[in-house]
Amino acid sequence: MKEKDFEKFSEVEIAYKILDASGKDNPIYYKDLILEVIDKKKKTVQNEAAVISEIYTMINMDSRFQHVGDGKWGLTEWNPPEVKRTRGGRTKTAAAKTGDVSE
Repeated sequence: MKEKDFEKFSEVEIAYKILDASGKDNPIYYKDLILEVIDKKKKTVQNEAAVISEIYTMINMDSRFQHVGDGKWGLTEWNPPEVKRTRGGRTKTAAAKTGDVSE
C-alpha cells in the first residue's frame, strides 16, 4: 500500500493495518504504534500528548486490538478466545460463558 493511501483511512484503521503487517509475533509498543499512525496519516500535531491520548483511547475501545503486556498492542485475531470444556463434552468460549456474545 502506498503511503498516500493511508491519508484516507481513520487513525484506528491505520493502526490495524500497521499491526496486521507487523505479524503475530511482533506486537508494537503503544507510543511507537501511535507515532507511526500520525506519520502515515500526515496528521498535523499541535499537542502531541493530546493526540497520543486520543488515538490510544480509540485503539483501547476497539475490540480488534488487544493489550499484550509491557505497553504493547497486538490484534485480537492473533489470539483466538479461550475454549473451555464443560461437562458433557461441549465447549464454550470465554465470551459465551460470560454472556458477552456481541461479536
